[in-house]
Amino acid sequence: MTKILIDQVGNKVEVVNKLKRIISTVPSQTELLYYFGMEDQIVGITEYCIHPKVKVEKVEKIGGTKNLDLVKIRNLKPDLIISSKEENTKEQIEELAKDFPVWVSDIRSLEDAYKMIERIGALCNKNDLAQNATSNIHTSINLLKEKTNIKVAYLIWENPIMVAANKTFINDVLKKLGLQNVFQARTRYPKITSSELRACDADFILLSSEPYPFGSHHIEKFKQCCPKARILLVNGQFFSWYGNRLLLALNYFKSIKNVMLSMQNI
Repeated sequence: MTKILIDQVGNKVEVVNKLKRIISTVPSQTELLYYFGMEDQIVGITEYCIHPKVKVEKVEKIGGTKNLDLVKIRNLKPDLIISSKEENTKEQIEELAKDFPVWVSDIRSLEDAYKMIERIGALCNKNDLAQNATSNIHTSINLLKEKTNIKVAYLIWENPIMVAANKTFINDVLKKLGLQNVFQARTRYPKITSSELRACDADFILLSSEPYPFGSHHIEKFKQCCPKARILLVNGQFFSWYGNRLLLALNYFKSIKNVMLSMQNI
C-alpha cells in the first residue's frame, strides 16, 4: 500500500507505507532519519552526512549535496529520496523525480524546520517521536527569546565575504535568540565587501565553522577589518542544521548569548 504526502515545495509524493530503501541527500535530514530509528532502511547518503559518525561510515556515499552521483543512486533503487531545495540542485532533483519518489524540504525558518521534522516523521511512521522533538525544540528556543540590543553579522564564506541575511534559517535562529542581524534588509546569502562589513556597525561578527571552515587564524584578519567589532567563532551545525541537532543546541545557544552579553558590558 502507498500514501501520498505533500512536500515543502508543494509536490505530491507517493511512497510505500513501509519504507525499505531510503536515500538522504542532506546531512541534517540524514541525522534525523537515524534519530527516527531508520538505520536499517538508509542505503545511501552524501559525503557530507557526518552524524551519527559511527553509523554513517558504513553507508554507501552518493556524492556531494551539489553533485549527486545519479548512477549510484539509480543502482541503489530507493523507494524514497529525501532532499532539500536549498542544498541540492534543482536539475538533479528533477531528474531523480522522474524515476523515484523525491520528498523536498524548503527551510527558511524554525517553523519550516518543525514542519519538516513532523512530515519526515509521518513518512517514517514516527509521528509521536517527531511531534515530541518539535515540541521540545520550540520550548528550548523560547527560553532564550529575550530580545537584546546586540547587533551581529553572521559570515558563511570568506572570499568573497558572504553573510546570512533575511529569508534564511540562520537569520530566523538569530532573531529567535533575540539578536539583531545587521544584514536583515538583504536577502538570502549576499556577497558583501570588507568596506560594507566595516560600515555595518555590528557589535559581533560571527564566523561560522561551515560551510566555510573559519578558524582562529581568521579572528585577527577580521579584527583588522572591523576594529570596533568583537569576533567570535561559532558552531555552524547548531545554527544551520535544522533537524534533531536542534535538541542539542539549547546549552550552546545559551552560552554564546551569555558570552556576547558579558562582553558587551565590558
